[in-house]
Amino acid sequence: MDRDPSAEKICEAVAAVTHAPPLTAGQQAVLAALRQQPQPLSAQALHRAMYAQRPIGLATVYRALDALKLLGLVQHRVTLPGETFYSAVEHDHHYLTCLQCGTSVPVETCPVQELAAQLQGTSSFRIYYHTLEFFGVCGGCEG
Repeated sequence: MDRDPSAEKICEAVAAVTHAPPLTAGQQAVLAALRQQPQPLSAQALHRAMYAQRPIGLATVYRALDALKLLGLVQHRVTLPGETFYSAVEHDHHYLTCLQCGTSVPVETCPVQELAAQLQGTSSFRIYYHTLEFFGVCGGCEG
C-alpha cells in the first residue's frame, strides 16, 4: 500500500503536538486505510481490506488501532452485539440505534457541538472527538 501524503502530514502534526514518537509504518498504513473507508469498519474487515493490497497481520492492525486511539486519530464505537467499529477521526458520529434489531441510523447534525467547544475551553482536558447515541425502537420493530 502506498504511503498517503495527507496521513504523513497528520502524523507529523501529531508528533509535534503530543511529543509522541513518529507513527510506525503499520500505524501509518492503518490510518491511511481507515481514511479511505466510507464508513466505520471492524478490525477484521479493515484487515481484509488492507491484506488485499499488501500482507499485514491482524495483530498489527489491532496494535495500530490501539495506538492511534490513544493519539486521538482513530475513534471506535461498540455496537449492541459487542462488535467494535473503527474510523479515522474526521468528524463526530451520532446514531439512533434500535434496541430490538440493532439497526443504527446516522444522525447528521451535532446537538452537542457547543458543549464540546465549551468544555475544551474551560477544562485542561484535550477533547479529540465525541460520540452520541440514542437508543429506542425503530418503526419496523415497533409495529
